[in-house]
Amino acid sequence: MKLSHVLFTGILFIHTASLAQSNKGWINLCNGKDLTGWKTVGGKATFSIKDNIITGSTVANTGNTFLITEKEYGDFALELDVFVEDEEGNSGVQTRSHFDATANNGKGKVYGRQCEVDPSERRWTGGIYDEGRREWLYPMQLNAAAQNAYKTGKYNHLKIECIGNETKTWVNGIAAAYVVDTVDAKGFIGLQVHAISSESHAGKKVSFKNIFIKTTNIKPTAFPANIYVSNLASNTLTSYEKKNGWRLLFDGQTNNGWVRAFSNRFPEKGWDISNGCITVLSSDGRQAGGGGDIITKEEYSAFDLSFEFKLTPGANSGVKYFVTLLEKSDSSAIGLEYQVLDDTLHPDAKLGRDGNRTLASLYDLIKADKQKRFIHPIGSWNTGRVVVYPNNKVEHYLNGVKVLEYIRGSNEFRSLVAISKYAHWKNFGEAYKGHILLQDHGNEVSYRSIKIKIIDN
Repeated sequence: MKLSHVLFTGILFIHTASLAQSNKGWINLCNGKDLTGWKTVGGKATFSIKDNIITGSTVANTGNTFLITEKEYGDFALELDVFVEDEEGNSGVQTRSHFDATANNGKGKVYGRQCEVDPSERRWTGGIYDEGRREWLYPMQLNAAAQNAYKTGKYNHLKIECIGNETKTWVNGIAAAYVVDTVDAKGFIGLQVHAISSESHAGKKVSFKNIFIKTTNIKPTAFPANIYVSNLASNTLTSYEKKNGWRLLFDGQTNNGWVRAFSNRFPEKGWDISNGCITVLSSDGRQAGGGGDIITKEEYSAFDLSFEFKLTPGANSGVKYFVTLLEKSDSSAIGLEYQVLDDTLHPDAKLGRDGNRTLASLYDLIKADKQKRFIHPIGSWNTGRVVVYPNNKVEHYLNGVKVLEYIRGSNEFRSLVAISKYAHWKNFGEAYKGHILLQDHGNEVSYRSIKIKIIDN
């Protein structure tokens, strides 16, 4: 071990220990001598304790293994230091989690929110993953500025706050992830040794120390401004989101703020608002054959737009932006489109060029680069996001993962337009501002949690 490593870890130990001693209410979850109060579940990796450090060792041919607290916790602040020996490895800290002993043919399964520890080139440490259930809730592409907070080859300091429905994380003092979730009010805390893919990674160490928790008189730590919140409480905004300029475009109950395209009224048919959703109803696949497209009354220039959508089998819809209503069209109003599509069953996925009509793509222009594991099944909710910066850079996200980016008005963009269905519209997609549109493509698709933030120039 290098001397600098020793000094670094020593400083962290002194800092964390003094923190706990000087702040009333902090409890050490490790007694320093044995694993009393903890138990191992899941896989067959091993845990041991020496010199106040809990160390897990990877074992080949087994699943994820967890050392979990016998006690459950509700609201808490948790601080600890973690060291992952394998720079291609992975670990995490479970919060408010649970164990299903009957799952996996009796081998059991841990499920619940996890603060990710990721030394790999992906750099998602501090992100929030729903182990054994919904997978990623907060990939660190949602807060790219924090992706360099983790330092390989060293102990890293994690801070996790679970207060009410909110979970927030910090990595080495840098704010990382912010999730609002409505499940799991309490559960155990767990330390993970991740499954490994080959024998060459067997025996690698994951070490945890200075594990302190506080469960009383917890005051939320302020987050820096303008960090994206993954808010899973439908059609709501946190006070933090409101303070940072977010507002709902759909209140979950009314059509306020929306009208039919080329009209000043909301459609009398073809759309349903109920159960917190705004749903375009089926008209047997006839585009605009029901109520027609709906648009926001307001127009937007640079913005951050987030929305949840749920597809029915074989469905097609889309979220368009920079819709000006100036282009003449026989069907849907024209604009840049975040494609909303069942890629498996709808034929449009096989049309266009190189997959540029598939889910989350910039329709007919740029294919979304996405992995299947980040696509939630048909009938489940997915989260889309479109960010338009003042310099005309645009990003598409699907379930928190960035799937494409481009520059409006660039030579590359215009070249793509020239070979697309939009070629005959002058300056397509380059308007200074425009409406947001939800498309009626004749299939049933539901939307909710539609929120927007204006990005100042």
